[in-house]
Amino acid sequence: MLRKVGRLTVPSASTRVFRKNYQNGALRTLIVPSLLTGSAKFTSRSSIPIQHRQMSAHAGESTLRPEPDKVLQDIADYVHNYTIHSDLAWETARLCLIDTIGCGLEALRFPECTKLLGPVVEGTIVPNGTRVPGTNYQLDPIRGAFNIGAAIRWLDFNDCFLAAEWGHPSDNLGAILAVADHLARQGQPLTVRDVLEAMIKAHEIQGSIALLNSFNRVGLDHVVLVKVASTAVVSKLLGLDRDQTVDAVSQAWVDGQSLRTYRHAPNTGPRKSWAAGDANSRAVNLALLVKKGEKGLPSVLTAKTWGFYDVLFKGRPFEFQIPYGSYIMENVLFKISYPAEFHAQTAVEAAHIIHGKLKELGKSSDDIKSVRIRTQEAAKRIIDKQGPLDNFADRDHAINYMVAYPLIFGELTSESYTDASAADPRIDELRAKIYCVEDQRFSVEYHEPAKRSIGNALLVELKDGTILDEVEIEYPVGHKRRRAEGTPLLINKFKRHISHHFDEAHQKTILNTVSDSQSLSKLPVNQFVDLFVKS
Repeated sequence: MLRKVGRLTVPSASTRVFRKNYQNGALRTLIVPSLLTGSAKFTSRSSIPIQHRQMSAHAGESTLRPEPDKVLQDIADYVHNYTIHSDLAWETARLCLIDTIGCGLEALRFPECTKLLGPVVEGTIVPNGTRVPGTNYQLDPIRGAFNIGAAIRWLDFNDCFLAAEWGHPSDNLGAILAVADHLARQGQPLTVRDVLEAMIKAHEIQGSIALLNSFNRVGLDHVVLVKVASTAVVSKLLGLDRDQTVDAVSQAWVDGQSLRTYRHAPNTGPRKSWAAGDANSRAVNLALLVKKGEKGLPSVLTAKTWGFYDVLFKGRPFEFQIPYGSYIMENVLFKISYPAEFHAQTAVEAAHIIHGKLKELGKSSDDIKSVRIRTQEAAKRIIDKQGPLDNFADRDHAINYMVAYPLIFGELTSESYTDASAADPRIDELRAKIYCVEDQRFSVEYHEPAKRSIGNALLVELKDGTILDEVEIEYPVGHKRRRAEGTPLLINKFKRHISHHFDEAHQKTILNTVSDSQSLSKLPVNQFVDLFVKS
């Protein structure tokens, strides 16, 4: 029912106003019945009719903030309350720390990396700032995290963990070391043991989420997990409490996530080498914002329509195979012998063996007719590439390049991916003879918790019809099953990486310091970092 009020005809008590707007200078009121969905005509002095409309009796979104998502709370509880008792985890973390520092130092020999480092404004020196190993930079912890993280990841030579999602958990050291060093230089009593604890927990967060949840299958890059794990552990280092850590981790999930585009043909490029550094810096920034009072987003994952699951994960919630502990650090994979994408590590090792067999037969790669690689599904999907390879990043993610190079030269080093090395025409000639097939057993055992193998097998046929014995390797030397064999090689790798930067006397000081696990764990973080900085 309608009644006159001033110039307008308005609804009676049996109806309610649904919306007001202005059109052609005349105030118009759209009305619906108060209890049922319906329609009504608008009447006013202007006598402008309105089309009958079907309106929803929607009450609007609730503004009540829910309890934080369980995934957020579980991460924060683990970071703040879990005590690490595993001696294996602590010792593996020590090896991981020195290996990761070494990988960053090695990257500094490549101008493509170093041109991205340093302060945003040249010449900036931050008081009590983060020191960047291998340089004289003294930066704010956000920029420091990018510098350290980008160097660590540049050569694809640091550790790895493979599951439904792939990744490199030691990427988190960029954020951890930047924050810990900065705080220690401000006088906070942080030691290397605090860094090791943060590493173990960051490894665990990143790896445990990766076990059953494939971000690559929805086009997202694994550095989202670096951002989440780094945010969680640096929150504690920065003094945030459990609830603030929940808020900070929620900010990491809502933050814009990187696409895998830069890791795949035809767009593979150097961004994949600094993506983890970017994730490190964003993690530190988000934690610092929350420390200043920024609120979190309690249902960032589960919110209908707007949450991470609905927007980016096809509506699927995360699944978990194990509770947070120290499993990931205990089972992490080290890249020891070759700076190669990890799914190709055993293929590269097999190629070195075949190179030796060819020499014994008085033959060379020129005599090869074909090379078949039996591999896992993941390798087929990530690094099986045909055609021209445009740059360093393209080559270190192409299994046929990583196999062809040692078949020809008997080695694969960081320099093997440079433009100068790739210019040898024999490489592409041999690449064209290499093809991959998936081995279902390798694919299955790749995911089995008790095995987590990364198998490859090479079968070489020569132009004279000779077929060499197939060389199959299931576990790379950096695997937990080969840890005793791999540890001395890992130390030698670290020695090589520091040798390019420091004289023999200082190399000895560094080695003595990192070899004594008890003394190392008690060393103030800033004194540890000072071992690697340059004046």
